[in-house]
Amino acid sequence: MLALDPDRVYCHADLKAQGLSQARIAAMVRGERLLRPRQGLYLSPASSASATTAAAAGGRLACTSLLAERGVFVLDRGDVHVQVPPHTTRLRPTPGVRLHWAPLRRTPPPRSLRVEVFDALLQATICQTPRAAIATLDSAVNLGLVDEEGLDELFRLVPRRRRGLRALVDGRCESGPETFVRLLLRALGLSFECQVWIDGVGRVDFVVEGWLVIQCDSRAHHGGWQAQVADRRRDLALAARGYASIRPVAADIFADAPALGRVIVAMLQKIGPRTDNTPAAPARRARSRRMGADPRRPSGMLSSTGNG
Repeated sequence: MLALDPDRVYCHADLKAQGLSQARIAAMVRGERLLRPRQGLYLSPASSASATTAAAAGGRLACTSLLAERGVFVLDRGDVHVQVPPHTTRLRPTPGVRLHWAPLRRTPPPRSLRVEVFDALLQATICQTPRAAIATLDSAVNLGLVDEEGLDELFRLVPRRRRGLRALVDGRCESGPETFVRLLLRALGLSFECQVWIDGVGRVDFVVEGWLVIQCDSRAHHGGWQAQVADRRRDLALAARGYASIRPVAADIFADAPALGRVIVAMLQKIGPRTDNTPAAPARRARSRRMGADPRRPSGMLSSTGNG
């Protein structure tokens, strides 16, 4: 039985070397036991749809498309991102495919369908909006796909306008929505902790100003009824310990984070910090009042909405 690696491409000579005749190759393609995304290139039918699209476009899976396959958070999964050789000229535009031409920093195996993770992260840091790029990097750090040394190298290679994002990467965030909320809280000048353990409750995403718990909900982890029951019980346990809890959903965080910021500021203005005997409390209240009028622009660096 022919065993094909789903992570690489094969040429006609590769298949002939495995004992397949031209007629046999043609029969396998007709029977969909062998994919031919491009003239002279063949893939295992177990190859992913995105990788097959990349091969059909004449390149390798790259940027956010590769990272999504590895479980890294990416905000937009629409187009398939494809790395092509820098001097390739005869490629037709393909709907739903975004090409990357810049030379790679890591050399993938010769027949690999994918660029290396480092190059995908470098591409995604440039290709996405600043907030989305930080969320992707947070996720990659959390998953152990890049370390501090790798981040330092990556940010030496990005355009100068993106290098300031390095200080904002925090691998404690376990999801894209958490990163977006963390950046919002930081821009509002609020005192907060992330990934906090509360006895009798467990770990929560954020504790703001000592008493406001923010849990970032997504369908993946909070969709079923049993999960919702558990969430409600956690909220009651938090209330019993003097915490208020809000649960913004991921879609709303991504679509209108400033609206969430206004809600948070309004709550803090009405109730204030949990304790008044901490030296930073008056300053936090002053910051909350200053930011309350317009939390629509979380920070100058992150206000850009283009791909950059």
